[in-house]
Amino acid sequence: MDQYIIRGGNPLVGEVDISGAKNAALGILAAAIMTDDTVLVENLPDVRDTNVLLAAIEEIGAKVERITRHAVLINGSKISDICVENEYIRQIRASYYLIGALLGKYKRAEVPLPGGCNIGSRPIDLHLKGFRAMGAKVELRHGSIFAEAEHLHGAHIFLDTVSVGATINIMMAACMAEGNTSIENCAREPHVVDVANFLNSMGANIKGAGTDVIRIRGVERLHATEYSIIPDQIEAGTFMFAAAATRGDVMVRNVIPKHLEATSSKLMEIGCEVEEFDSAVRVVAARRLSGTNVKTLPYPGYPTDMQPQIGVALSLAQGTSIVTESIFENRLKYLDELARMGGIAKVEGNTAIITGVEKLTGARVQALDLRAGAALVIAGLAAEGITTIDDIKFIQRGYETFDEKLRSLGAEIEIVSSEKQAQKFILKTG
Repeated sequence: MDQYIIRGGNPLVGEVDISGAKNAALGILAAAIMTDDTVLVENLPDVRDTNVLLAAIEEIGAKVERITRHAVLINGSKISDICVENEYIRQIRASYYLIGALLGKYKRAEVPLPGGCNIGSRPIDLHLKGFRAMGAKVELRHGSIFAEAEHLHGAHIFLDTVSVGATINIMMAACMAEGNTSIENCAREPHVVDVANFLNSMGANIKGAGTDVIRIRGVERLHATEYSIIPDQIEAGTFMFAAAATRGDVMVRNVIPKHLEATSSKLMEIGCEVEEFDSAVRVVAARRLSGTNVKTLPYPGYPTDMQPQIGVALSLAQGTSIVTESIFENRLKYLDELARMGGIAKVEGNTAIITGVEKLTGARVQALDLRAGAALVIAGLAAEGITTIDDIKFIQRGYETFDEKLRSLGAEIEIVSSEKQAQKFILKTG
């Protein structure tokens, strides 16, 4: 089983390029099969989640041609099966996007219940509520979702809670439904806007993405397009907090600074210098960080996907900090792993009280989910001594060549799959 092994203590210094946004890519790849024409998707992140989704799309009959590592041609004209059967698809959350895409285009879909990280309850009832409002019959049978509509029509849909997945899924189905659909209390995240822009580039009529009301006028068909995915704001934020925790100086390139405002604001609050450029952000941590309080909220608030990363940084900050997780109830479990490295935190419900320590020490820890795993990598980079991280498959779901990018900034990190390789790394870096 692959592990990351890290010798910590080096400040990260240099420049790093950010890949395309995983969360946008998953919605865009699903939407790409909604036309019979060929679609070119560029700036695609080469990560496990996108590769699994591409394999699922190919399995139902779409033609998928990877023309470069970060560009793919997709043609959905030969889709022969609306039943998605893939042993891997259950492992990724984004499998549910194929329901909206197939229901919109073919008025039928059968997709396994989604998997992904165990970070708490993420019910898909809002997705199904939206499909039913548009006239679809939806059932759960044998671990799969069956959706079918004789006539898919526009509807007024109010989401009880803000949901990125439900917003994107309903939007996809609605863009090929008959008539007008409005989605209220919808998510405003940049990747929601990116999927809407992609659909519009194929001929959809979607207005209001990025606000809390999206209005869609259904069209009969979608057409070919060429589209480049936005940069990944969570990957960017992860490198920004890695710079902070290691007291480094990192230029994070190929980003949209506007998407990073909540992250940049917190970094400045805890004592970092943050300098914004047209498509880059520089983070400098010249002294020990200061504690602060943070609460996760839907965009444009502080993102839940950046909560473990700031939690690690605050574990090294002066004073006491309070982290409140308002989106997912299981997202503070990484603090138990951090305790193995000397972190001090008391968790009460969805709130963590973190007492900063002078230093962390290397230990063997486990990546419990994608973002928790990335946060533990940051902890290992900042810690004294050797840290080994198990279950890095979670991290590889959403970070492209993570270890390579970190090495380019001066980190001592490698992927190892045996004790012999680990010992070799320890001798080489000792």
